[in-house]
Amino acid sequence: MTDSQEESLYTRLGGYDAIAAVTDEFLERLMSDPTIGYYWAGDSKDTKRRDRQLIVDFLCEATGGPVFYTGRDMKTSHHGLGISEHDYDILMEHCVATLDKFEVPEMEKSEVCAFLNGLRADIVD
Repeated sequence: MTDSQEESLYTRLGGYDAIAAVTDEFLERLMSDPTIGYYWAGDSKDTKRRDRQLIVDFLCEATGGPVFYTGRDMKTSHHGLGISEHDYDILMEHCVATLDKFEVPEMEKSEVCAFLNGLRADIVD
């Protein structure tokens, strides 16, 4: 086993600050997207800030970091939003573009994308 296989994905991604920076860029892309940005259109600044923190915590915990996610499960959080397969495909395109911007290595990028694709069934209505 190599050192990178022994380290958590959290560590290989660069830890909390790196995940937070990627999340900020990712959310900016999603919110400004002409097709799916309307999901956040009515959110207050405070709601967006709270949602951002929940996403950071969720990703940190899910990748093996020392963070405890206190939010709801994905199915409950996204139920009734009407998120389509097409919407989720757009989200994944933004994910890849964001990871590419931050020059995330291919192995870690593949792991992140596989993880997010694993959430698809709980998020898409």
